[in-house]
Amino acid sequence: MSPSADLIVGDDGLARPAWASTDPLMRTYYDQEWGLPVRDEHGLYERICLEGFQAGLSWATILRKRPAFRAAFADFNPDAVALYTDGDVNRLMQDSGIVRNRLKIIATIKNARATIALREEGGLVDFVWGFQPASTPQPLAHADIPTQSVESVALSKALRRKGFAFVGPTTMFALMEAIGMVDTHLVDSHRRGSSGVWPLPS
Repeated sequence: MSPSADLIVGDDGLARPAWASTDPLMRTYYDQEWGLPVRDEHGLYERICLEGFQAGLSWATILRKRPAFRAAFADFNPDAVALYTDGDVNRLMQDSGIVRNRLKIIATIKNARATIALREEGGLVDFVWGFQPASTPQPLAHADIPTQSVESVALSKALRRKGFAFVGPTTMFALMEAIGMVDTHLVDSHRRGSSGVWPLPS
């Protein structure tokens, strides 16, 4: 069966979506990171914050700035970021390496404090993964991939109640895709089923 028209077969013979086919950084991210399970607090906190920064921007922009984000936010250590003050916010607003959006910077600090608070209830990882759906999409084309779901709406509401910010339903669906909670790799992509969370049908 030939790959979907929405997939591009690279010089290595592997089929990828267009967004992961030209930019080497995006290609590496797609091949080695996107859609693989993230089940540690540090990694999940970072992903939530970066998805929030991505809102209204391209993921390629965020990915290129990720080293600067990590430097600015203490490698996304929630215990360190939770101690940031208004002075730190003002300092980060002068940091050209990151996205200088005051509300998103403040949200990253709020999210660190909310992450710490969740430890008393079992932790961020169990909280987020508790919204894993019973099934995952089986997209043949890009148009088949939803931008949010019942679960991402519920996760968004639940995180907001816990004090998180910039966690809207679309942003949370993107998070769920990125951390393997849903598999939206196109069916003919070489990465389909690679997470181990949603194996290919036998």
